[in-house]
Amino acid sequence: MNDTFKIGHYSDHKHVTGCTVIICPENNVASCYISGSAPGSREVSLLAPERKIMSISAILLTGGSAFGLGAAEGVMNFLEKKQLGYQTPYGNIPIVPAAVIYDLNIGNKSVRPTAENAGYACKNAASSFEDQGSIGAGTGATVGKWSGIENAMKGGLGIAESRTDSTWIRCVSIVNAVGDILNQNGEIVAGSYDMIKKKFNKNITKPV
Repeated sequence: MNDTFKIGHYSDHKHVTGCTVIICPENNVASCYISGSAPGSREVSLLAPERKIMSISAILLTGGSAFGLGAAEGVMNFLEKKQLGYQTPYGNIPIVPAAVIYDLNIGNKSVRPTAENAGYACKNAASSFEDQGSIGAGTGATVGKWSGIENAMKGGLGIAESRTDSTWIRCVSIVNAVGDILNQNGEIVAGSYDMIKKKFNKNITKPV
């Protein structure tokens, strides 16, 4: 019985890409909201309120742009062996919505996360959500690209959570923005290298 969320990562720091898998507990209720002008996704239409499917088996977040969506096969293969998925008369069908980021502008554009890479992330998935930064699907994430990729800074994977007596919310986000990242006061905390350097009037090593 899978009764808790688990997260696993595959990080390719040599080629600057990766993927993250979140394995979901059984009998969950899933939905989604899609924004942006060019979303890259797989199986998310199943999550619309009028669809038959309510529970999902896992979520794949990956680099590689649309090429990375193929990594979902590795998640499905892993879950099928565990007999997890949507029950049909002829077997279990793992339901694995996936979303991608565009990271072909950094690292090696011909190397994208594969089914084998996603399977590795599944095998190493654990209930600890402590790891953050340039890992998993956030390995090739960048911010501040509006002034050119040569002035961009690394983005990454971030996790936040909030608890009350009756509610526990955990958010996993991959920050791969064209623009700069601002704090709640409207101050730039990461983004275009030239703008950050000018604002803080100090030398900053380009991380890209």
